[in-house]
Amino acid sequence: RITILPHGSLRILNASKSDEGRYLCQGVNIFGSAEIIASVSVKEPTRIELTPKKIELTVGESIVLSCKALHDSTMDVTFYWTLNGQPIDFEKEGGHFESIKAQASSADLMIRNILLMHAGRYGCRVQTAADTVSDETELLVRGPPGPPGVVIVEEITDTTATLSWSPGADNHSPISLYNLQARSPFSLGWQTVKTVPDLISGDMESAMAVELNPWVEYEFRVVATNKIGTGDPSAPSRLIRTNEAVPKTPPANVSGRSGRRHELVIAWEPVSEEFQSGEGFGYIVAFRPNGTRGWKEKMVTSSDASKFIYRDESVPPLTPFEVKVGVYNNKGDGPFSPIVVICSAEGEPTAAPIDVKATSLSVSEILVAWKHIKESLGRPQGFEVGYWKDMQQEEVAEKVKTEGNDSSILLTGLEGNTLYHLTVRAYNAAGYGPPSAAVHAATKKSPPSQAPGNIMWIQDGSHVSLGWEPVRPLANESDVMGYKVLFRQEGQSNSQVIETQKTSAVVLLPDVGVYIIEVCAVSEGGDGTASPQIRVLSFSGGKVTSAQSTLHVLSTSSSSVTLLLALMIPSTSW
Repeated sequence: RITILPHGSLRILNASKSDEGRYLCQGVNIFGSAEIIASVSVKEPTRIELTPKKIELTVGESIVLSCKALHDSTMDVTFYWTLNGQPIDFEKEGGHFESIKAQASSADLMIRNILLMHAGRYGCRVQTAADTVSDETELLVRGPPGPPGVVIVEEITDTTATLSWSPGADNHSPISLYNLQARSPFSLGWQTVKTVPDLISGDMESAMAVELNPWVEYEFRVVATNKIGTGDPSAPSRLIRTNEAVPKTPPANVSGRSGRRHELVIAWEPVSEEFQSGEGFGYIVAFRPNGTRGWKEKMVTSSDASKFIYRDESVPPLTPFEVKVGVYNNKGDGPFSPIVVICSAEGEPTAAPIDVKATSLSVSEILVAWKHIKESLGRPQGFEVGYWKDMQQEEVAEKVKTEGNDSSILLTGLEGNTLYHLTVRAYNAAGYGPPSAAVHAATKKSPPSQAPGNIMWIQDGSHVSLGWEPVRPLANESDVMGYKVLFRQEGQSNSQVIETQKTSAVVLLPDVGVYIIEVCAVSEGGDGTASPQIRVLSFSGGKVTSAQSTLHVLSTSSSSVTLLLALMIPSTSW
């Protein structure tokens, strides 16, 4: 059990507590001797237990692995966790793993929200200064199936596609069924398609997609499902196009549209390329006067067309027609839409507006009014007013439109003191009717540019008496019709107005405070230039005697005057 090895080492087998102690090793030769002393301590062997021994879990669940160590009480232990022989990096595993050490002799591994990738052999290794021991347990994770293998399109018709695939991993839960999905340029992403058989069981590896549209490019993919859930889809198949076929979808919303006289305008919603079913797609427009037998048919070769105009000088306005629109392609003729009744166009308005009148309102505004003959053909959708200056040609006329049954319009932004010529005509979707005879109106002259001058005023309590020199307009300005006195409290934006035909006025200031007063002339062309502002301080309820009243004069050269009256109010007034 105890042996001295050839190189001088001492080997002790099956050590026990009785072998503890101090060992002396002495070496001797002709020159002398040397020795060393070694102390030997014998410890209890370390044993561990890892539980549970075998685990089956479903994706999303959590588990705690417990590792307990039985070791010599004089020794410290260290725990290490591995997955498939590799150390677990707790900082890089996205929070799925956590090492928990509740006691000195045990450690737990928490695995949260388990994924398929977490399946494998989990090891617990315990290390002391004397020995190292380890144990393993196996974790099996059940989850949704993996993606099926390559999808192969084996056969194509105009409305079907036969597909095959290889099964993917079942992830420890048998595949119960498959689902076929398709994508085309006209679909919103991947859509489940109808199949034969209707339910594709998990042991099948082929099926037929049905009710596809002819002459459409498709991609297909397969998705597997088990009792845990639905897995990721397979990679898409190669792009294929179904075969051509006779179109089966007629245009929708066949109706009439406005047109010119003697026209029948037939409109419809174009058929989407998804339902054209092949090359050479077009429309067959069929129509006949209401109550007749034979159909007249016209071909429209553009797949994007949305209307057809039939013109016949012999067709009276508003003649009813039966109409239907069909489809065709290189494979043949498809169905017609349901028959609808529409009328030929009534045409553009035939009568010019009457009783056209133009009234000048100001320097920049003219009001135009008219009447329309309701019995005329071509119901108007509105009216157009054209206007031009006296020295201009009608070709350069500016135009403004009304909508509906309006019978007047106010023209604005015109030049002052200018003669304008004006016409009115009705319009609708078919075109314009004849214009009325031209009428004439001149805008007003500009308002006087001169402000009232040499304003004089005297205040008596809350009354302010004003007087001014009359305004004399220039030759190209409107005559003075009167005057406006505008007054407002300082800080307010809205003014009160007194109108007078005289060159004087009395203003009652209703409240205490400073008032701003202005005077301007009034004319056909509008208000003239305002006088410089007068600022008056009002003591409402006070009385300014004649001895205390002061006459003030504001010459036209002044821009602003402030008047402050010191009031001497008898004590009996308080």
